[in-house]
Amino acid sequence: MAKKAKKAKRHSAAKARNASARPRASGDPDLKKRKRKRAALDARVRGNERKRSTPHLPLSGIRVVEFTHMVMGPTCGMILGDLGAEVIKVEPPGGDKTRTLIGSGAGFFSLFNRNKKSVTADLSNAKDRARIEKLIASADIVSENFRAGALTKHGLDYASLKKKHKRLIYVSHKGFLPGPYDHRVALDEVVQMMAGLAYMTGPPGRPLRAGSSVNDIMGGMFGAIGALAAIRERQQTGRGQEIQVGLFENCVLLSAQHMLQYRLTGVASPPMPDRINAWGVFDLFETSDGEQVFLGVVTDTQWAVFGRAFDLGALANDPRLANNNLRVQARDWMLPELRTIVRRYSAKDLQAVFEREGLPYAPIVKPEQLFDDPHLLASGGLAELTLDNGKTTPVPLLPLLLDGRHLTPRIPLATLGEHDGEVE
Repeated sequence: MAKKAKKAKRHSAAKARNASARPRASGDPDLKKRKRKRAALDARVRGNERKRSTPHLPLSGIRVVEFTHMVMGPTCGMILGDLGAEVIKVEPPGGDKTRTLIGSGAGFFSLFNRNKKSVTADLSNAKDRARIEKLIASADIVSENFRAGALTKHGLDYASLKKKHKRLIYVSHKGFLPGPYDHRVALDEVVQMMAGLAYMTGPPGRPLRAGSSVNDIMGGMFGAIGALAAIRERQQTGRGQEIQVGLFENCVLLSAQHMLQYRLTGVASPPMPDRINAWGVFDLFETSDGEQVFLGVVTDTQWAVFGRAFDLGALANDPRLANNNLRVQARDWMLPELRTIVRRYSAKDLQAVFEREGLPYAPIVKPEQLFDDPHLLASGGLAELTLDNGKTTPVPLLPLLLDGRHLTPRIPLATLGEHDGEVE
């Protein structure tokens, strides 16, 4: 009975909140009174919402219902969930297919679906659909990344939902924003090829996608940013809105610096492996112990420090290398001499010198080595996540601190349908 009373109270509050959002004539003599009532009601609703989620996080009290799979949509929900929102993932009866991916997709579900609850629903079933519609009525945000029309046939598109839920924020993650391409199927690899990123990454004639799902992840970030902006605007207007994010347009932004370079200089930038470096020393070098390291010397001051630290002798004072532009022009003969000098040092010794002197340096690290990275371990950049099979694994956290603290996983990774009957 208490649960039913709570449901009725929330439904009543939501109904009153939606009604209070309707525009009123400026001459209404009771306008101030109604505004005070609405403010009090919203405060009460927010108080109820806060009870549903972990306190002391920025998005505590915000409820998100998501229809997402793969990477782009789930990333948006992961960010909102890490920030404290209650994220409820709606999965088909067989579950999100990324739960069982192998190979390069084996980590998708565990990483991008943390801090979420799981409910199952067959949207073609009227009873299940009614249950999900009731859940949406209590939500602040709906997030989805399915093909166009997939949710429309169930009445769960924004155009249908906004008629009943004026405060709802709806985030659509798509391959393309509206236009001639919006009917196409998009993948991270597809848009990297279409938007210039693969061309800029690979050697001439061999376009190469980036080694991670950079566009999917960045697209989810923009979805979260859009949702946060819409929450802020709703505080002022009382109304929600639709946010649309495009994977292709996302990738175009990554290529924009090269677009502008061409527009401003008339010179097209060649692919990275073949381009003229902006700096004289900005390269991979081999060490005495067979490792590869990246070294950078990007200013004239750094060149002087580099020359002193590594005893470059005549090279340090060669007038042909007196400034960065001259060093860029001399790379063909300068780099072989520098490589010979650098090869005398071990990777550990190089790192010690570059750190001491404040010069850019990086070892070439494989992803699996990051579990033992001393900085991540010491700074708290990794935290334990309990998987849906009960095992635990370290996971990287969002690359930000809120008041000096990391945002860590709060609940175990949900098993399929774990929260059916629990969330309303």
